[in-house]
Amino acid sequence: MNEKITSRECIMQLIRTRMASRHAMQRLLRNSNAGITFEMLQIMSCLWSEQGVTQQTLAERTAKDKACLTSLMTNLERKGLVCRHENPKDRRNKLVYLTEKGEEFHQRIAPQLKEYYDRLERILGKEQIKLTDKLLKDLQHAIETY
Repeated sequence: MNEKITSRECIMQLIRTRMASRHAMQRLLRNSNAGITFEMLQIMSCLWSEQGVTQQTLAERTAKDKACLTSLMTNLERKGLVCRHENPKDRRNKLVYLTEKGEEFHQRIAPQLKEYYDRLERILGKEQIKLTDKLLKDLQHAIETY
């Protein structure tokens, strides 16, 4: 095939890939009876790496606006997976933590997430994953510095 790939086509493929990734993760959550959405998983995933972060930090790491994040946090609290505590250094900010139930959820879903990522690595190979990561970071930088 002798197609000329343009930067626009590259961005369109990136968007399609993002949607495919999102749909695959939603299927995994549905098949696991996880009871949370893809967006909630993004928040939980951040907290698995680091707890006691501000909602602003979570918003930045998940590319969510404050209103959306507040709604997600409320739903996660209702499910008993996270809790918010006043930041002693700045009472206007809340720090977010996993609850015991949130930790248990992590232990339950982690093997399925690992299997998902391991499968991608088996299909693509470690070198292809590393190259893709570098190219995506380069693309992000080029877009952000426009």
